[in-house]
This record gives sequence, structure tokens and C-alpha cells, in this order.
Amino acid sequence: MTKKIDPCTLVLFGATGNLARVKLYPGLYRLDLLGRLPENMKIMGVGRRPIDHEKWCEGIKDMVHKKFKGKVDEAVLARFIARNVYKANEPDDAQAFDKMKDILSDESVYPQNFAYFLSVRPVDFGPIVEELAKVGLTQEDKYWRRVVVEKPFGTDLPSAKALQASLTKNLDEHQIYRIDHYLGKSALQNILLQRFTNTILEPLWNNEYIDHVQITNTEKLGVGDRTEFYDSTGALRDMIQSHVLQTLALTTMEMPKDLTPDGIREAKIDVLEQIRPIPVDELEKHAFRAQYAAGEVAGEKVPGYLEELGDDSSVVETYAALKLFIDNPRWKGVPFYIRTAKRLHEADTRIAIRFKKAPMQINGGQDQNWLVIGIQPRECIKMEIQSKIPGLDINTRTIELDADNRKSEDDTVDAYEALLLNLMQGDNANYLHISEAEAQWRLVDPVVKAWAEDRKPVHQYPAGSQDPEASKVIFESEDQFWRYSIALGGDKH
Repeated sequence: MTKKIDPCTLVLFGATGNLARVKLYPGLYRLDLLGRLPENMKIMGVGRRPIDHEKWCEGIKDMVHKKFKGKVDEAVLARFIARNVYKANEPDDAQAFDKMKDILSDESVYPQNFAYFLSVRPVDFGPIVEELAKVGLTQEDKYWRRVVVEKPFGTDLPSAKALQASLTKNLDEHQIYRIDHYLGKSALQNILLQRFTNTILEPLWNNEYIDHVQITNTEKLGVGDRTEFYDSTGALRDMIQSHVLQTLALTTMEMPKDLTPDGIREAKIDVLEQIRPIPVDELEKHAFRAQYAAGEVAGEKVPGYLEELGDDSSVVETYAALKLFIDNPRWKGVPFYIRTAKRLHEADTRIAIRFKKAPMQINGGQDQNWLVIGIQPRECIKMEIQSKIPGLDINTRTIELDADNRKSEDDTVDAYEALLLNLMQGDNANYLHISEAEAQWRLVDPVVKAWAEDRKPVHQYPAGSQDPEASKVIFESEDQFWRYSIALGGDKH
């Protein structure tokens, strides 16, 4: 169902930054190509240094060509470039926002519904909104005003609350769009539909049938040139606090009362607030961390994290795994194992659900059923069931029911394209509500604090290896193991 989009102006702060060049401008061009932008929409790029209009238009052309090598519709690109202007907000210009208001007030050029995308440092979110409010550019007397803030939303619960307070001085909650680009991925949005539109799945989605659930996000890449950022953040805050917990919420939430943004958000908030706090006095049974050491990835020797950092005293994790429980009737007693890692042997994002043992056990038992939902790189759903081996004897083997969610003819939509469209539509279902952000910080903060205070050397795993053997300490039973890949049976060791 296509939602109507009001005529609007997108004001993009940080227009010369990497995110804007690589994702936002190419994404907006593609929305134009697909006919999804309002006819008279304008885009104002805002940066700290002056740029000539012709040079800016040439820059946009380069961004698009670099992204869509050889597949650019020049007529659409010309139309898209005509939508664009650039304004310099120089740091020493006290009148910068008054000048912006004067430009944007020309209704014959700029549709008066304004969306502001803050692709800037988090420390600048509050001050920019304050300046916009001072000149009246956030008021919703006649038109809507929406503000997108990029991840991260705070670095812990107190800073998230402080940031929220700085924004809500001038904005209502419905005006704030907190972006988590994972929520723009089609495969992640599909979790909700696969669960609730298939009678074959939903009746099994509870503690009566499910043994445990694993949510995995692993990479072969290291931290690269982000060592300074990473050492002030770590895997727990970088990935689990945001992307992984959002995936968990979609996997475990109750059916929303409706498919409106409010309905979906309320269901996610409810389940996030029902996650049991991690007991810090028994942290080693519920949380595990490690760092990658030197090793080999795809035949290439790579250095360890501490070598890249140049500081062997760091206790910041590049591997983090948690065991969580959700205290509600559906999930009581079911362990959820969530993990994220750099420099592991595979790059994969998936949800793996292992079901309980079948009532009939043959010849000493057989493998348990699995349901695996692949998010990336392969979007798929796969079920492993037991079937009789043809022949005279009564024996079973595991067979797969395997289906790709994506077909070759399907359109590939970047997450930012989807989220930019949602922004203009006023659909914030795939953006974080403040209650979600706070629940996520409330859960991970005690672990972050405990790990920061524990200065003992962190467990090391060779780059390119599987999960550290020691990580199994968080499992509830000895027959549980990390599920690898979506290949038949996974790996059990």
C-alpha cells in the first residue's frame, strides 16, 4: 500500500559528510527514480563551509554515479539535482539560522512541511534544534516539522535522558525520529509479517515448544580505522544496545493491536520492558566478552585488536554475548542468547530458534528442529525437520525446508531509502521511541559499567576463528551450542 506524501522540504545537516555522500543523496536520487518523491520537493544541504551552487550540483552528480556505476538515468538525475540547494552555516555566523529561515520562508520555492535530518555529531543535536526553534522553524501551527537524529542516542541511560530533555524543550515526541538503520532493512521488517501472517508459525512461538533462541550479528571485518571510537564504545554499546535488541523485540513482541506506527511501537516497548535485568552479582553466567587477537581471515594475516589500538591495557570487547530472559507468559523460562563480534569466521546476521525435543525419540534420539531466519547476507527462512531414511530400518535424518525471501527480480532497497521514505510519509514505526531507547540502555548499562571496572585482561580469540570455547559458560544446558551459518544442521562444535 503506497502512502501519500505531502509536499515537503528536506533540510540535511552534515550534507558534506560521509553518510550523506554514500547513503543519503544516492538514496534520495533512487526514490526520485522510483517516483516516490513529491513533485515539487526541495532538498537543502547544510554544511560548515561555503560551496558554490554549480560545484555542489557536480558533487551530487558524482555521489550518484559512484553509487550506481553505469546505471544512472541522466534525465532523472537532472530532475533530482534541480531539487537541490546548498547553504553554508559557518560556525562563526551568529545569524546563520535567521538566514536559513529567510530562505526557507519563500513558499513559492520551498514547500513548508520541513524534515530536518541531523547527520552530525550527537553533541550537536540539541544545539541545532534549539537554533531552529529560536527562529520558529520547529513550530507546527500550519505545517508538520520532523527531526531525524542519527545513532547513537546517548552513550548510556543518563545521557539518553539528557539528550531527550534537550530535544523535548522544543519538540514533541511525535516530531522526533531516532534512526536505527537496521530497522529499515526489508528482511528485519519481514520478521513481523512472517510471524503473524502464518498460522503454521505463531502457535509454536512460545515456551511450550521453543528450547532457546539465538540472535547473531557477526563480521569478518575488524574495527579498521575506527579504533578510537571503538575503544570508547565496544561491541555491547555499538551493536547489542541498538540493532540486536531491536531484532530481539521484533522476534518476541506480542501481535500489535494494529499495523499503525503506534501499534507496532507499543508492542516493542512492552516486550523490551519485560526483559529481566541482568544480575551483575552473577555476571559471568549471563555475559561474556572477548577481543580478537592476531589471526587469519580469508587467507590474509591480520593483527589483533590491541595491536591496532596500540594499547595493550584496553579491556573493551570486540565480542559480546548475553543470556536474557523475558518475564511474560509467552517466554517464561526460555533463554535468549544474543551475540555480536568482529573478526569471526563468518559474516552473518540471523535468528536461530531451536525447538524442544520431540515426544518420540528413536534409537537414542535425533536432532532437534530448528527454524532459521536469515537477515544478511542471505534473506531466507529455513526449517529443519526429521524424516525417515528410506529402507528397511526405522531411522531418521534431518531435512531442510528452505526458501529465499528475495527473488532475483525483486527490488533491492537500501535501508536509508526506506527510512527516508518513512520520514516523509510520517511513518515512525521503524524509528525508535524514547521508551525503547531507554529500555535498551537500562538493560546494558550495568554490564557496561561492570566490564569497565573489571580491568583484568580480556579473553582473546584468534581473528577468523569461531566463538571462543569459553563463551559457552552462558548456556543453560550442556547440549546447547552456537548455531553457525544456515547450512544443514549448523555446526555443533
